[in-house]
Amino acid sequence: MKHFFAVLGALWALHFSAGAVKAETIRVVATLSTFADLVEKIGGEDVEVSFVAPPRFNPHFIEPRPGDVLKVRRADLFVHAGLDLEPWRYPLVDAAGKSELRPGGQRELDLSQGVRLLEVPAQVPTRAAGDIHIYGNPHYWLIPDNVRVMAVAIAEKLSEVDPVHSEAYQGRLRAFLDELDRRVEKWRQDAQGIRGKEAVAYHNDLVYLAEFLGLRVAQYLEPKPGIPPTPRQIQFLEGYIAERGIGAILQASFYPRGSSDSLARKTGAEVVLLCQNVGERPECGDYFALMDYNLSQLTSHFR
Repeated sequence: MKHFFAVLGALWALHFSAGAVKAETIRVVATLSTFADLVEKIGGEDVEVSFVAPPRFNPHFIEPRPGDVLKVRRADLFVHAGLDLEPWRYPLVDAAGKSELRPGGQRELDLSQGVRLLEVPAQVPTRAAGDIHIYGNPHYWLIPDNVRVMAVAIAEKLSEVDPVHSEAYQGRLRAFLDELDRRVEKWRQDAQGIRGKEAVAYHNDLVYLAEFLGLRVAQYLEPKPGIPPTPRQIQFLEGYIAERGIGAILQASFYPRGSSDSLARKTGAEVVLLCQNVGERPECGDYFALMDYNLSQLTSHFR
């Protein structure tokens, strides 16, 4: 009988211990699926991660739902792109009514801090120039050097919010960076046939990927950032593509295909769909798969 109660007591202790560990899980809400993936890789079993923006939509134009407000209100940490990528995040955080998740708060992480930005304007642009980002191009995660910075920032912030699991976060960070280094070496080898080639793109959201691969993208279907393609711009690109011998029209899969397909038919170029967000396509299940997919799409075209 004593043995029975000893075993029963041990089981109850194990039950409450497991409950305590579960209660310590950090709830993280990220604006984008890509950020959620990175948090999950660093946080592992010690975090519960969700994201706001559906990956198959343009992250600039998201309308958060009431459920998103509730998620943010319950969050221990809010992770976002910073800059001006997600104008909807300000009303979202305000609606959640949690001051520590606002810019500069103890429970928010701005992943743009420390990354290298491209296309930083020399002076504050006006709306006449289109949807210009006043701080620089915010699609900075498509270049691995910036992802290293982001991963370190995530590990440091998780360790700050949850010091009990700091050692685990740092261990997963090291494993992630080691894997990233191995992948980068392979990606660079795979990209040898891409370097120096030229393409046109729908929108200027692939500049970081293009720089990493040595691919030149000088013209866009949008006459100005955020302005839909016009007949005049398409006509200009017809001549530009013919003159330069360009064979690729690049775009994220969530942009409309009509103008790209029309330009492809007129010029013989190929529309190459790329992933910008984790989960945007079934092949892009995490950050590594996203980059693998993009490299595969580009190398298949340029080989």
